Amino acid sequence: MNYFELQQQKLPIGSGVVEAACKNLIGARMKKSGMRWTIDGGQTILTLRSLILSNRWGKFWSYFLQRHFPVFQT
Repeated sequence: MNYFELQQQKLPIGSGVVEAACKNLIGARMKKSGMRWTIDGGQTILTLRSLILSNRWGKFWSYFLQRHFPVFQT
C-alpha cells in the first residue's frame, strides 16, 4: 500500500473500520452464548446478514425470485 498517497486522498489506512465491521457483522451474530455453527450454516447466516446490513437484501431477493421462481414474475 502506498500510505502517503492514500493519506493525501483522505482515505483510511488503519484497520479500525474493518475491525468494527467484523465485530458488528460477525461477533454480534455468531458469538452469542451457547451458539455453535457448522461452516456451511455459519457462512449462510453471514451471507444473509451482510446482505441486510449493506442494504442489498431487496436486490438479492429480486434476483433470487427471478432466478429460481420465474413462473411467479409479473
